[in-house]
Amino acid sequence: MALEVIGAGLGRNATFSTKFALEEIGFGPCYHMVEVFRTASRSIGLWQDVVDGKPDWDAIFDGYRSTTDYPACSYWRELADFYPDAKVVLTVRDPDSWFDSVSETIFAPRMMDSLKGSPVEKFMAGTIFAPFGDKLRDRAFMTDWYQRRNDEVIAKISDERLLVFHPKEGWEPLCTFLDADMPDKPFPRVNSRDELGSASDEKGGLPADPAELEAFADGYIAALKAKAFG
Repeated sequence: MALEVIGAGLGRNATFSTKFALEEIGFGPCYHMVEVFRTASRSIGLWQDVVDGKPDWDAIFDGYRSTTDYPACSYWRELADFYPDAKVVLTVRDPDSWFDSVSETIFAPRMMDSLKGSPVEKFMAGTIFAPFGDKLRDRAFMTDWYQRRNDEVIAKISDERLLVFHPKEGWEPLCTFLDADMPDKPFPRVNSRDELGSASDEKGGLPADPAELEAFADGYIAALKAKAFG
């Protein structure tokens, strides 16, 4: 099964809402960072191979029809070339809002500290944090990088292949772009802080052990999906 939709939007750009939306209109399963966690014992090694310059995209996305979120969004160029028939969806938000969100959640020191020394930390260093160096807390650098990065996606991908999208626009742009029937239900909404649940609390973090991470992710997906369509 080849990917049909490539999510180029960075993490904290409504990627969970978009995952559930794509699955609802027939482009599931949709690959998201939580899918890496859900299959950590298999997936982390495959993503480390990507970092090491030996990607096996068909193995990583075996059984999936679409992607959103990290780590796949970091490789939007490679995936767009490897799956030339796939369409690309770029979810966007205000750059300062994005910086605030990542700084409080997935880039927060407590979150990163919880993974120190683990295989998860190693693969995330290569797939997510490599572009930032020591600038992760530098608002001006990060917001400029965010905008330039999204502009590059828009410049690189042809207009007929690309949808620049914010989930507040609802089903119509996404369904029209993908030639899908429009569901008779509200567009899924996942509260930004709920996307990480207790992991985003002051003393939170993610399990570093792959087996514990898999158990965490299974329940996490189910709970968020119930909220998204609630």
